[in-house]
Amino acid sequence: MIAKDFPGTIKVLAAGGFQSIELCSPVGYADSGFAGLAKYTPAELRKILSDAGVTCVSSHFGIGELRKDQPGRIAWAKELGLTQMLVPSLGGPKNPTMDDVKRVADEYNQMGERAAAAGIQQGLHNEDFECSMVDGKRTYDVLFGLLDPKLVKFQFQVSTIAQGFDAAEYLTKYPGRFISMHVQGWSAETKKITPVGKGTLDWKKIFSAAKRGGIQNYFVEMNLDFMTASVPYLRNLQV
Repeated sequence: MIAKDFPGTIKVLAAGGFQSIELCSPVGYADSGFAGLAKYTPAELRKILSDAGVTCVSSHFGIGELRKDQPGRIAWAKELGLTQMLVPSLGGPKNPTMDDVKRVADEYNQMGERAAAAGIQQGLHNEDFECSMVDGKRTYDVLFGLLDPKLVKFQFQVSTIAQGFDAAEYLTKYPGRFISMHVQGWSAETKKITPVGKGTLDWKKIFSAAKRGGIQNYFVEMNLDFMTASVPYLRNLQV
């Protein structure tokens, strides 16, 4: 939908009840349907979002595109009006050594410093490399000790419960370190993603922990049917 008709897609999301979105970079996510965004200037993208009554302060970028041209990607983000730039993973090896983890953490701290100088908060998701193990510990937990709390915030992927990553546990354990969440429902019985509120997750517990932990943005990330089916529950949930 995004590739074929971005303005129409945003209107569908707005009509479904979503007031804010997170983009993905047309450079780093060209193979995931976002290449079509490249035909728009950042100013044009801002207008499309504004015309639909939707706000956007955050986008995902591939670590590779930042390694290649972080200043250029920051300039694109600034013109679009973003204040947050997230990467899905630092792209380290599948079975890292501690030196591997330290190396990518140092690199990302430097990226965070350059972004901060431009008024952008750099952030990190938890997928792939971050879910690996190093010296008997989760690489993700090690990164909390290596990444500068001021330069790098975290974004939690709720569906990583499938790999033993509990959202409320992490938000409570590392208060102030998280900036946003990717929200998915999950069924412990079927081991599958569900609309929010339909599965087995304790959303009052998760959102209470998120509120205390400093989460600013919540992005519902599923297929469109599941996203729209989540809206009534999210609208009515009192935390």
